Formats: sequence, C-alpha cells, structure tokens
Amino acid sequence: MATERSYDVIIVGAGISGINAAYRFQTQTPDKTFTILESRGGMGGTWDFFKYPGIRSDSDLHTFGFPWQPWTEQKAIADGNSIVGYIKETAAAHGIDKKIQFHHKLLSADWSSDQQSWKILVDANGEKQYYNARFLLMSTGYYDYAEALPTTIPGLKSFKGGVVHPQFWPEDLDYAGKKIVIIGSGATAITLLPNLADKAAHVTMLQRSPSYLLSVPGVDPLDAFARRFLPTWLFHYLVRLKFLIFPFLFFNFCRAFPNAARKMMRAGTMKRLPKNIDHDPHFKPAYNPWEQRMCVCPDGDFFECLHTGKADVATGHIKTVTEHGITLESGQKLEADIIITATGLKIQMAGGAKLRVDGEEVRIADKFLWKGAMVQDVPNAAFVLGYTNASWTLGADATAQLVTRLLKHMDSEHVSSAVPHIDDSSNMKVLPTLNLTSTYLTKAGGQLPKASNVGPWRARSNYFSDLFTAKYANITTGLQFSRVSVE
Repeated sequence: MATERSYDVIIVGAGISGINAAYRFQTQTPDKTFTILESRGGMGGTWDFFKYPGIRSDSDLHTFGFPWQPWTEQKAIADGNSIVGYIKETAAAHGIDKKIQFHHKLLSADWSSDQQSWKILVDANGEKQYYNARFLLMSTGYYDYAEALPTTIPGLKSFKGGVVHPQFWPEDLDYAGKKIVIIGSGATAITLLPNLADKAAHVTMLQRSPSYLLSVPGVDPLDAFARRFLPTWLFHYLVRLKFLIFPFLFFNFCRAFPNAARKMMRAGTMKRLPKNIDHDPHFKPAYNPWEQRMCVCPDGDFFECLHTGKADVATGHIKTVTEHGITLESGQKLEADIIITATGLKIQMAGGAKLRVDGEEVRIADKFLWKGAMVQDVPNAAFVLGYTNASWTLGADATAQLVTRLLKHMDSEHVSSAVPHIDDSSNMKVLPTLNLTSTYLTKAGGQLPKASNVGPWRARSNYFSDLFTAKYANITTGLQFSRVSVE
C-alpha cells in the first residue's frame, strides 16, 4: 500500500552534490524540512558505483571536495575509496546521513499548479511510495547508471575472451597474466592502463583519436612545505585558492592561445615518453586543448607505465575483432585475452525519471536552462550540473546557493512557486549547455537542456562569476512567480 510524506525540499541523489546541497539547506534555510532520496544502498554516487581498478577523480579534491569541509589528505588527486570515505565522514559529522533514505528510486515527479507542489512516486525497496515536495533538487548526476554509451565494434561477438565495460566491472575478474586491450582514450582508459599493467602480462590502449594528457604531482612539494608552517585554516584556504585560480588561468590560456598551448602540451608529453613510442600520432589530438576535457595522470603514472614495456598505445580504426584479438584498418593486429570497452558514458537527466507539469510530460532537451540550474517552464525544480573544465562540485555548490537564496526570496515575497519562462525564443541562439566536443556530450543532444546567448539563459562560464550571481546578482529576471493559496 502506498504511503505519502511531505517535505519542503526533496533532494534526489546522495552523491557529493546531494550531500553539499543538504548542508546548504540545513545551514542557510534551517526552517525548511528536507530529505535525500538515494536509489542505491550507499552514499557517494559515482565513487560508490564505479569499481574498476584505480578509479579516481581527475579533479583536485581541494576544489572537488566540499568548500565547507576541507580535504585534509596530502594527495590532491584521490582514489574512489578515499572520496567515498570523505563523503561519509562529512555527512555523519553534520548529521546529513540521518536525512538519507536509501533504496529509494525516483520513478516520476508530477507538478500540480493547483496544489503548488510536486507529487513524487518512488520505488522504495520494491514498494511504491508517494512524497510531496514544495521544491525538487535533482542531484542525480548526468549519466545513466544502468546502461553505458552504446557503441558499435565490428566483430566483437566473435571474440572468445572476456569483454568488460568499466561501468560494470566484475569484482571477480582475474586479469593476472592476461593480455588486455582497452578501447578508448578518455580519463577511464588513462586510469586503467597503469593500474592493470601491475598484474597483466601486457596492456594496450587502443584509441581512435588521442586526448591531451597532463601530468600533475600527486603531492605538491610546496603544499607539503606550507602545511608544516601555516595554521591549518590558512593552509586549507590558500591551497583551495591555488587550485581555483591556476586551473582557471590555464583553461583560459588554452582557449585564448591554442597554438601556444599545443606546443606546451607537446613539449611536456615528449619529455615523458619512452623512446620506442612516438608522439605522433599517439599523442597528437585533432582538436585544440580544452575543446574536450583534459585527462590528468598523477605523478605521470601513465607515462611511467609505458617505460616498463608492459604497456603501449595503438592509434587507428578497428577493422574487426577476431576470436583472439583486434585487427586495425592499418593491418596492425593486437592480441587480447580481455577487451575493455572504455568508450564513454550515456547521458541521462533526472536519473531517467519522468517529469510532468500539470499532466504534460517535460522534454528537457527542448527547454532552455535558467542560470545553469532551472529548466524552462518547470516550476520549483533545479538540476545540478557542474563544470566540464573545473571540479564538478563547484558548479553544484553554485546551484545549491542559488536555490537557497531563491527559497528565501520566495518566502519574503510570500510566493508559492517560481518558474523560468520565455515569452518568445525565436531570436534566441541555441548553444550547448556543456561547451565541449567530447563524443559522449555530442551524442547527448536529445538529453541535455539548451543554453543561449542572452540573459539568464547563458551557459555557465566559471565558478567565480556563477557564485557571485548565486549570492548577490538579480535572481528574478526570467522567472515568473505565483502566489497561490492551497490551504
């Protein structure tokens, strides 16, 4: 039998974005009741879900971590288990863990203008339950947990060995002494190669086209020195500021001076490559730096692995997969006992839940995004999207602070709903919400909302301006407010 409970705010997802939002709600809008609905059995989102060897963040934890709970470990690039531990400890320290309802999967959300609230259908351990919420915050990430990005690899069904996608890594996979081919060149493939090579006989990363790869120190000697002599609070403030400013400057340098950035990246890569592996074509991307997300490897572990002779890189198009390996169009043959298809993630908004406004289904891809957070014509709901060129949590926090400020504004004006609205979009230029050319993003055209070149519908630009907007700038332009009594 269905039960029904009501909250001022329902947060969907107990990953790092959901925990951050919960903290902002309980500290900045303490009069609001809220809960977190998590479809899985543990918090941590991505970092609790992925189990492939070496899973780690490609963003520094000083900015990827919570701005109100400093990351205290020395390593800036952290593994998945460390990130999950940090999230759990932080949630427990602030009582947020008690607000989480695990094994509660959002199925649908229906907005009623008459009731001025969302009615939410949830699968709670196989039982259907209903919830009511004044405001809905989707902290579900932006990819599909249940299905990977579809890809066509000719002849794959004829392969006699094992085929694994990193999203569904088997816990009992024995790859010791095996020959492995990783198909892909993104962050997952870059992470897998050195971690698999420890036990495997040989690992080859097969890429159709290369990515930019930046080596970063696991522990910055300057940070280690400063940690010894500065007060703890000052050290954490300064190191976070460093990781906010320098990547921001580097990104803008790459976009403003792409040729100079190419030369710099090339020089850095060539210094680390072994003599038997050429820079071209294996490390010469066809695009400019930061047109796609840049991969990082702590302490150059990817390049160090190439020096051992247990790993290499192949570049080319697959002609066919055979019973015992892969044949490229160039004629090169790669022997394999295991093929790993690190070919990308499938984009999905709202965790795949159906959204309806007064009975009409919302097609998110047809809508513009207001201030990077609220979908056009969808009342009292925000969607957490982070940055592609900086730590995800920075964008998540900008959204959380925008929402808490909006809720306080609505209370002060005694209004019951706020809905982003456009009277005439005919003259609005359509732009991508996430401004990168990565394959998984270009294939997501039917899932992500749109951005434009005008007003509050512009795509987010950077954390500094977005946080200022969230905390101080006008938050009424582009919104329609309603005052409806439901008593």
